[in-house]
Amino acid sequence: MCGIIGIIGKAPVTPLLIDALKRLEYRGYDSAGVATLVNGHIERRRAEGKLVNLEARLADKPLPGIIGIGHTRWATHGKPSERNAHPIATDRVAIVHNGIIENFQELKDELTAEGKRFDSDTDTEVVAQLLTSYLEQQMSPEAAMGKAMARLRGAFALVVLFSGRHDILMGARRGSSLAVGYGEGGEMYIGTDALALAPFTKRVTYLEDDDWVVLTGNGATIFQGTKEVKREIRQSGISGAMMGKGNHRHFMLKEIYEQPTVIGDTLQTYLDPATRSVSLPALPFDWNKVSRITMTACGTAYYACMVAKYWFEKLARLPVETEVASELRYREPPMIEGGVCIAVSQSGETVDTLAALRYAKAQKQTILSVVNVPESAIARESHVVLPTLAGPEIGVASTKAFTTQLVVLLSAAIAAGRARGVLTREDEERLAHALIELPAQVNEAVNMEELYKRISEEILAEARDVLYMGRGSSFPIALEGALKLKEISYIHAEGYAGGEMKHGPIALIDESVPVVVVAPTDAIFDKIASNFEQVKARGGKLVLLSDQAGNARLGSHAAASIVLPAVDPVVAPILYTVPVQLLAYYTAVAKGTDVDQPRNLAKSVTVE
Repeated sequence: MCGIIGIIGKAPVTPLLIDALKRLEYRGYDSAGVATLVNGHIERRRAEGKLVNLEARLADKPLPGIIGIGHTRWATHGKPSERNAHPIATDRVAIVHNGIIENFQELKDELTAEGKRFDSDTDTEVVAQLLTSYLEQQMSPEAAMGKAMARLRGAFALVVLFSGRHDILMGARRGSSLAVGYGEGGEMYIGTDALALAPFTKRVTYLEDDDWVVLTGNGATIFQGTKEVKREIRQSGISGAMMGKGNHRHFMLKEIYEQPTVIGDTLQTYLDPATRSVSLPALPFDWNKVSRITMTACGTAYYACMVAKYWFEKLARLPVETEVASELRYREPPMIEGGVCIAVSQSGETVDTLAALRYAKAQKQTILSVVNVPESAIARESHVVLPTLAGPEIGVASTKAFTTQLVVLLSAAIAAGRARGVLTREDEERLAHALIELPAQVNEAVNMEELYKRISEEILAEARDVLYMGRGSSFPIALEGALKLKEISYIHAEGYAGGEMKHGPIALIDESVPVVVVAPTDAIFDKIASNFEQVKARGGKLVLLSDQAGNARLGSHAAASIVLPAVDPVVAPILYTVPVQLLAYYTAVAKGTDVDQPRNLAKSVTVE
């Protein structure tokens, strides 16, 4: 969740800290703060709310110093306030923290008994007070950090600034991502991920679980427990230039418009247009010997799993179980040896998905991950990685990450079907052709701005409740459309399988309830058409998403229609994702909500 940054520099670091926090604000925007050393003493500037409030505070009261840390917060322990904003500090240390200290109450009771006084409601403060206690016992910062790591339980990333020590920063990671950046001539960086470090350096080391690190101007020394360990320095492919909005009003809109390009980029990795065949990396298993696939993810990525279930079962005749990761990790289902677990995550750091992956691994499942960050924890703990090529996604509501996940999962399903003899060579060529045409069709779907705006402003924005329905592989797209609308417009919305409408949800239908119908012309179009008529008979305000053939049958009875290119039904879920994204976007704009940073949400969910 939260974004953290630390810098050892040669010039004042506060402007650099703020610049990095702007790239991390998608991770949390309840409050923000920075701390530096000024003449050996810790000085802080903190503000409740978005980063602009902290910038105003700094404009009024600048903060010098050539070593410092910064934080943008998504609140866990303690309500959003300046009092609970990070950095959390004592007179000896200042700390920024992402995650949760699970045994904070036990530690707090112990430290309170020692006479320590707590000034915030955060779990983070126990770490600051614990380190202070060790330092007061004449331990070195290194010894204090090592001992603290042995006491802390939970998932966290920490960066620590020590009073009187202009020469070191320390960091620690357990469960939450943390990366070290190597600068030039005495400059070092540490932050949540490579995105935070992109403008400063491309030479990055990703810390592993239970690593803690000492940064000096000369480099980084990494430890596990008391033992020094070596970690690879990698060349990051992320650049600061990838972070702008371009000419778009919001990151979300920019990322929606990038979908034709990133879908094409992803296809180039998995599809040979000359031979019209799908090619995956070498796999550590034989598709013919796979007994079952378990797919697990959270949020939007889970809906990608739901779509892929249809694909794997139809195209490869493989049984698939889809599991919300937060449920799988605690339900502890039996898994038959020889199965494959597919974990899907944009960030590759989603804590529930990572825990579900580890459970599946312990059950002797082969782990295949679909992630947008190849250096992430999920990727590193997988047997094989199928990367999406979406590029950095800053908008909290996932868009291009979702459609590229779908492209990768469909490619895998086609490869499995071909290997298992379910698909003929002609089938593979037909599906490959459908995928090759997809970027142009997505581009066509994106470029209907006035239509999306009109429907959003005239039908959706004034509604209190909106229903979405679809059948077959369009059902998860209905769920995704409802989620997008909830996330960024704050309108209550629900997605349903079309056949389930008459089993309860139809009771909600009247002329004030818009119903968005995801209805490509496919083998079960007649069924969704019947559900369409059932809603119409109850006075529902219908918004139809279909192609020319579907619109010819149902469009005259709809309050509005969005006519999409005719596509192979197998790829239709990818194409039909675009209009539900744009309807949510323009509805949110019409309502004046914060599209990129919706309330209570943050990107990369690294806490339970």
